[in-house]
Amino acid sequence: MTEGSPIRVMVVDDHDVVRRGLQVFLLAFEDLQLIGEAANGEDAVSICERMQPDVILMDIIMPGMDGIEATQIIRQRFPHINILALTSLKDDALAEKMLQAGAVDYILKNALIDELADAIRAASLHAVP
Repeated sequence: MTEGSPIRVMVVDDHDVVRRGLQVFLLAFEDLQLIGEAANGEDAVSICERMQPDVILMDIIMPGMDGIEATQIIRQRFPHINILALTSLKDDALAEKMLQAGAVDYILKNALIDELADAIRAASLHAVP
């Protein structure tokens, strides 16, 4: 991401309605740009190779490769990509596993749109360890 350019966001969630809703949400903010989406972890890893997003909104529980495993792989292969876990579950153990896998933070799916936008912005600024 260069200064003044939009934050390039990828959405990973196994529910189509969630991905569509996040697509519409991102259109409301000039500084956020949807550049890719995936329905599972395997596709997320593959898309990262091509699209190189700045931030990924990653669901935790998905069939096949879940968000925890996908986060580990993406952070190993692409340490410059920051991952924000997005979940509907208030489960501290799962959130902790995502953070240990390399997510920079997590947010609940019932967050207000401004909270989610701010979380994406904060994740984009997260320094690579």
